[in-house]
Amino acid sequence: MTTKSLTFPRLFPRPQAKWGIWSWIGTVDHKRIGTLYGITAFIWFIVGGIEALMMRAQLASAEASLIDPETFNQLFTMHGTTMVFLVIMPLSAAFFNWLVPLQIGARDVAFPRLNALSFWIFLFGSLIINASWLTGNAPNGGWFGYAPNSGTTFNPGLGMTYWIVGLNILGVASIAAGLNFIVTILNMRAPGMGMFKIPIFTWMTLITSILIVLAMPILAVAGIQLQTDRVYGTHFFNSLGGGDPVMWQHIFWLFGHPEVYILILPAMGIVSEVLPTFARKPLFGYPFVVFAGAVIGFMGWFVWSHHMFTVGLGPAVNTAFAVSTMLIAVPTGVKIFNWLGTLWGGNIRLNTPMLFSISFIAMFTIGGLSGVIHASPPTDSQQQDTYFVVAHFHYVLVGGALLGIFSGIYFWWPKFTGWFLNEKLGIANWALMMIGFNLTFVPQHWLGMDGMPRRIYTYAENMGWENSNLASSIGSFLLGVGILVFIINVFYSMMKKKMAGADPWDGRTLEWSTSSPPPEHDFDEIPQVKYRDQFWFDKYPETISEYYGHNDDDQAVPSGAQIDDDGEAAELPVVSGGADDGHGDGHSAIHLPDKSYYPFILAFGLAIFGTAFVTDGLVLFAGAPFFIWGLLGWSMEPVND
Repeated sequence: MTTKSLTFPRLFPRPQAKWGIWSWIGTVDHKRIGTLYGITAFIWFIVGGIEALMMRAQLASAEASLIDPETFNQLFTMHGTTMVFLVIMPLSAAFFNWLVPLQIGARDVAFPRLNALSFWIFLFGSLIINASWLTGNAPNGGWFGYAPNSGTTFNPGLGMTYWIVGLNILGVASIAAGLNFIVTILNMRAPGMGMFKIPIFTWMTLITSILIVLAMPILAVAGIQLQTDRVYGTHFFNSLGGGDPVMWQHIFWLFGHPEVYILILPAMGIVSEVLPTFARKPLFGYPFVVFAGAVIGFMGWFVWSHHMFTVGLGPAVNTAFAVSTMLIAVPTGVKIFNWLGTLWGGNIRLNTPMLFSISFIAMFTIGGLSGVIHASPPTDSQQQDTYFVVAHFHYVLVGGALLGIFSGIYFWWPKFTGWFLNEKLGIANWALMMIGFNLTFVPQHWLGMDGMPRRIYTYAENMGWENSNLASSIGSFLLGVGILVFIINVFYSMMKKKMAGADPWDGRTLEWSTSSPPPEHDFDEIPQVKYRDQFWFDKYPETISEYYGHNDDDQAVPSGAQIDDDGEAAELPVVSGGADDGHGDGHSAIHLPDKSYYPFILAFGLAIFGTAFVTDGLVLFAGAPFFIWGLLGWSMEPVND
């Protein structure tokens, strides 16, 4: 029996077009999927930013009535959910998709169709959560969904059901992506690239992916339990039925604190690539940065109850988690000192990506210090549920993760597109964001110390909080102007198109060795790796002696050659992309994964299943044909036609 006889009938032919909407729907190219992640996440970033500005407009003055209490609850719930799950995580995923295969010298990820499936599931999950605005049932129980407030007794509408369904669908996308990148990094590295030769960003991707695969199922379990409480009348978190609402806090924060490092580790990886490039030095203490990231990922599982110091768990539990919270600051401090060591004595170029990276170090350090303060249960008890906590986590996630992501955008934009973003507009973008960010969140520290609770929609005139809140609101709009300048920069630079070469920054890692933007097959020849920062040594072989000693003849090593383990110059074998088929491109024999519509169809069917919980159970039958079609079509689709 031939392979053809086993194929499942298609409604559509296999996608062939290189351009147009159908080419994007059917794409399995890791670079295009990265672009889809980035554009989608940035759209939700604008939505989440608008939600934040509406809240700050309400709080700009005392006893304002711009927004009613219910709408305010919906805004802070959706803002937090959007920024964590629909912005920072998928923006990081955009970099993962674009860069990991390029940095490890691969042509694609291990499972290209699974990669496409993860994006489409993410897209439909994000649409389901935000569809709640259109039905008047936006979630209103906080992005943490604390029971019993999220149960039907105190929250009888559909808002939190939208929230649970959307997050569970998003979790499927995250787990699929995480497994894909773990397998890709462990199994698809270029010849000679050992684990301690891969770039730091790829290392942080690996650690983040492991955290995602382990943490997201925890949230899924909690979501399923809360969903059954709401829809089927179970009592997992209902104390009157024998459940325990505090169990929700344990489960959620057991997921939630590793989630913090899922958000911040990719930005740490970005900064660890930007600083050596613009300091023209190797990363200081590479092994320590790797191990610090691994220790952060490991210890992140042992600090969750510092979110619960005021719950009443007892002095022994509080002491244990206070100690673990203090200890996890050590590997973070190791990273900061290694970044500073990289800058020390370097030939520093202060351009936009470098400014964002340096700002990341400063802002993240401030956020980390205010976080260590909360390691003390008595101090945490005073600051719990105040604006001091709001200031702390925004310094970590905006001053940390978001500034790091913007550094990466400016750094790799020429590689992604083939042209530069405007430098003057980039510096204006950075300056406005830094001024606006600090003006927004610095006052919130002393607002919290003065007792202003978080998640209140208004406050009395006699509290003395008016000026600080006004300054914070002005800063938030200034931060929004900074984001607007970035958008203007993108469209302005797109029209002017100052073209970039393959290696515009004099980079150190393998992605800079291919064209900008890279071809569909990434590399004409698979790179051969002898050393860390292989591409740098390919360009400047004379610098090998600075790090590995001279060769036996104490002579310069020829360009393109490497020093072998005995100190001799040796040409490494070349892995060719394939023979020419007569069309003159020389790439016809390079195997690339086929395009496929089935990831889109399967994700669409899964999304319809999810909507059944917020519409009508009969909708399940509408989703079943798409789901089954996607599964069978995927499983029987031939690898090549």
